[in-house]
Amino acid sequence: MQDEEDTNGLERGGTAVAETGTDRADAAREAVVEEALARLGLDAKTRLLAGQDMWTLPALPEIGLQSLVMSDGPVGVRGVRWSADDPSVALPSPTALAASWDPELARRAGVLLAQEARRKGVHVLLAPTVNLHRSPLGGRHFEAYSEDPYLTGAIGTGYVTGVQSGGVGTTVKHFVANDAETDRFTVNNRVGERALRELYLAPFEAIVENARPWGIMTAYNQVNGTTMTEHHHLVNEVLRGEWGFDGFNVSDWMAARDTVGDINGGLDVAMPGPRTVYGAALARAVRNGRVAEATVDAAVRRVLRLAARVGILEGAAPVVPEPPAPVDGEALAREIARRSFVLVRNERAALPLRPNGTVALIGAAARDARVLGGGSATVFPARIVSPLDGLTAALPEGTLSYAVGADPATELAVAGQGFTLEAVCRDTDGTVIGTRSAPGGLIQWMGADLPDGVTYDTLHTVELTGTFTPRESGPHTFGIKGTGAFTLTVDGTTYYDDVQRPDKDGPFEALFAAPVPRAQAELTAGRPVDVSLTHVVRLPDDIPMKVITFALAHCAPRRDPDELIAEAARAARGADTAVVMVATTDRVESEGFDRTDLRLPGRQDDLVRAVAAANPNTVVVVNSGSPVELPWREDVAAVLLTWFPGQEGGAALADVLTGAHEPGGRLPTTWGSLADAPVTQVVPSDGQLTYDEGVFIGYRAWERAGRTPAYVFGHGLGYTDWSYESLEARPEGDGTVTARVRLRNTGGRPGREVVQVYLSPAEPDPGRPARRLAGFASVECGPGASAEVTVVLPRRAFEIWDEEAKAWVFVKGSYEIAAGRSIADHGLTAPINV
Repeated sequence: MQDEEDTNGLERGGTAVAETGTDRADAAREAVVEEALARLGLDAKTRLLAGQDMWTLPALPEIGLQSLVMSDGPVGVRGVRWSADDPSVALPSPTALAASWDPELARRAGVLLAQEARRKGVHVLLAPTVNLHRSPLGGRHFEAYSEDPYLTGAIGTGYVTGVQSGGVGTTVKHFVANDAETDRFTVNNRVGERALRELYLAPFEAIVENARPWGIMTAYNQVNGTTMTEHHHLVNEVLRGEWGFDGFNVSDWMAARDTVGDINGGLDVAMPGPRTVYGAALARAVRNGRVAEATVDAAVRRVLRLAARVGILEGAAPVVPEPPAPVDGEALAREIARRSFVLVRNERAALPLRPNGTVALIGAAARDARVLGGGSATVFPARIVSPLDGLTAALPEGTLSYAVGADPATELAVAGQGFTLEAVCRDTDGTVIGTRSAPGGLIQWMGADLPDGVTYDTLHTVELTGTFTPRESGPHTFGIKGTGAFTLTVDGTTYYDDVQRPDKDGPFEALFAAPVPRAQAELTAGRPVDVSLTHVVRLPDDIPMKVITFALAHCAPRRDPDELIAEAARAARGADTAVVMVATTDRVESEGFDRTDLRLPGRQDDLVRAVAAANPNTVVVVNSGSPVELPWREDVAAVLLTWFPGQEGGAALADVLTGAHEPGGRLPTTWGSLADAPVTQVVPSDGQLTYDEGVFIGYRAWERAGRTPAYVFGHGLGYTDWSYESLEARPEGDGTVTARVRLRNTGGRPGREVVQVYLSPAEPDPGRPARRLAGFASVECGPGASAEVTVVLPRRAFEIWDEEAKAWVFVKGSYEIAAGRSIADHGLTAPINV
């Protein structure tokens, strides 16, 4: 918030306190909110708490309230249309942002997203995701920051601060313990109170305290027997009571199931609409005496407060009257990407690339880049810079060659390269009632997001129609993603005319299910053919939201994998450096399902081994949002992790490989094999998933188990070297500790270092982690220069949650503070007593 000049004081509870400009502005908004609330009848109030469609709340003109618009994030702002026709800036994945270890960079990302939201008429961003990487098998980990609650809270605080500085609200999610996807709608996560407080609630608490988010999203799952949308204790007593959260609480989409339980449990808004458990059902519950109207009023007050803050309640000044200065989205996306890349291995100084040396670029992901994860985090950028594009632009002409090598995709993908498509809508008579371009072959129309002139009442069929120009000759496979009646025609031949049924039940099965192959056509490279996929729209009357979603899928001819790998090895043998891109796919990492292993899909491991055997100067670039196993890592010269790098990923990769910029990332989560990972369970038993490991997840669990991962938490290399020279630690009177670290750049070029400070009890305690991240800071300086950073270890670093006392307890005694480059680097230590 922007403070105005402080001019006077207020009496509060008998104590005179200074009244800031923020206090006065908040008080003025609250007065408008109370006046508006007093003018609303019960039916209007309960209607306001129910989504009117997929993304919005209803306007109430009688009080000057406009419709509140929400949109998915967290890497971009999609808006109310799920279409490539409405492009958005696509930033790197949240794991990438966390790998920067830079809350200020996260704040800048948030400012850009606020700019995007305002451009699209969005008032609230459904982000960030601050659940933890409890198990490496979590399918949605790319959308969460880290395995560590402190790092997660710091990055999330920066993100929320940035978004809200642009006058756009956030909803920190998913509150709480939504750390896996399997049976996420119904699973009962059994979490001990200490683990809940010290791990899973901790990022939310830090963000509430330090960033004052305007919203929280409650999760689908249960926690200790109570569904989160009905969790009175965690929402009303902890979130609002202990932490003082004053924002609104929105359900995850379709999570609200019980009118009385939800409103009494602290849920303000049930999404999506128009069919929800609120609205008329909530009004009846009040009139029947099952819900107190004061409870409804409290929820409405919070929604009106949000509306006032974002500037859509008449008479209330928005928190941010003027947006921040414009941000160059492409430049920031490129900067975040290169600062997130983690160089985990660099033998014989394989990187940066030698000037004017020849490079063999290998891998399907180098040409057809995967820049973001699957699911509700998906946005559609106006452009994508692939690694092949980026390196072609950066390297001297004639020094770069390309070979496919091995394709990570083992299934069909949504139609993209080579397709020119539009969606044609018809009524029952076959009359065209509307059209919309569909450049990505994907239809996802939700709520009111229909082509102009089209309504659900008149719509009978949607036809994806256009042309496909193949890049390769041979048998091309076409398929269908979705459920219902379809007709698929390719080059004049109808290959499928039937009903495609789901493999399993679930409200989002059509969104997340794999495409089904339905046709194979022999095509010639460069010769366009007509394609058509027609879907008969049938929407049951009892569904809570109206959604039309399906896609045309495609797979190019499959060449013999051994032949492709041999071709790549020959290309590598003739180059100074071989750069191999390996990747996951949206059938491996996505919302909607968890992983079953950590292996790279397809023959990619075989590809790396063959290339490394042909060229000892092999660099492997890993394009995944979360950990994968790298069984060949000791056989290659360098390994660079690029996460899902966003739309400018290829340009950022060229920056780093050529040495124009150093890789700036450090691991926000531990990378290791599934066999060695201490915590892996994501599949419930009899509907329950028990967090038996307590407070020991991530690096805490690896250290407790005495196992060595492939790459430890916090690890990351740059293009220069650092010497840690001194560490001083001083207790402060408020329970915090100030650590000062002096270090020197001993390498030959400028660089950035992330100084990580870990805290350990001097005497081992089996109930506490051997060490934990307690603070961090970054420093930049030139070769030979030294710098000092100050890291404040918060009081909470010395506290544990006492389950008997149900309170935080400050643990006095002796500790060791270590400053270094990762959890395993204990180069400088200092004892301290608190």
